[in-house]
Amino acid sequence: MTRRWPLLLLALPAFVATWSGWVGLGELTGFGPVKPLPGIADQFTINTAITLPIGVETYAAYALGAWLSGRPLGTGTRAFAKWSAIGSLGLGMLGQIAYHLLVTAGLEHTPWQIVTAVSCLPVLVLGMGAALGHMLHRDAHKVPSPASAEADAVLADVPAVERVPEPEPDPVGEHAIATLKAFSRRVNGGILLPAVPAAPVALDTPQVPMSREVYDWATERSLFGTSVAESAPEPVDVPAEVAPDAAETPVLGPVPDELCPAAAVRYADELAEGKVPALNRIKKDLRIGQKRATRIQTYLGQLAGV
Repeated sequence: MTRRWPLLLLALPAFVATWSGWVGLGELTGFGPVKPLPGIADQFTINTAITLPIGVETYAAYALGAWLSGRPLGTGTRAFAKWSAIGSLGLGMLGQIAYHLLVTAGLEHTPWQIVTAVSCLPVLVLGMGAALGHMLHRDAHKVPSPASAEADAVLADVPAVERVPEPEPDPVGEHAIATLKAFSRRVNGGILLPAVPAAPVALDTPQVPMSREVYDWATERSLFGTSVAESAPEPVDVPAEVAPDAAETPVLGPVPDELCPAAAVRYADELAEGKVPALNRIKKDLRIGQKRATRIQTYLGQLAGV
């Protein structure tokens, strides 16, 4: 338990010194005995010089306690208490200095600057004390707004976000997709056609031969029906030995990154239209960095023929 009697022992001499200094300064600056109730109690007289030590020093202790207290206060309230306490202690020191200088100098008339400053002290202390009292009362009865309370409750109920693991790539399936796209470009003159669902084929249906020399268009007409064959013009067989440009055929070698197959499946529709996703989109969708996204974008550009 904190003992407070040393504080009382320290306060007594300070009280005597400041009281005598303020009362003496008040008498030198026009404060003195007055009748506050003339015509009512003419015998009642009070010396207004005592208002200076009571006002200035009491407010300094009051503001100092509000500043250093552990109770919850607003930022503005604590700052006001801090600076007003420091200012009141400073005014108290200046008042003591002025009184002792006037007494030791033996001046019969106090300079008007000191009279003006001392005369304003009661009003100044009243204003600061009322302001600090209102601010402390406001903070003591402050009720949190419903919006903030509801937001705090919602945030408290939000579970921790777990990181979703990256999908595992399927090298076999991605290699098959890349092979089909490359074959589609070779057959269609470098144009990648949109993917269509494959119709079931009976076991006894003749298969389309994949000759490296000449494509068998007659067998294809028999697969898709006579109506399609009759409406379409007779295509010209192109020797399979004529290789397209290097830019039109994607590189089917080792992929530059393990996520390249997954990226090819994710953006297959766009690649079929010859479009390559933007770098920022690849980084966001696959949750990867700049360097890996650049390698994957280059790979997708080869698949799209860009």
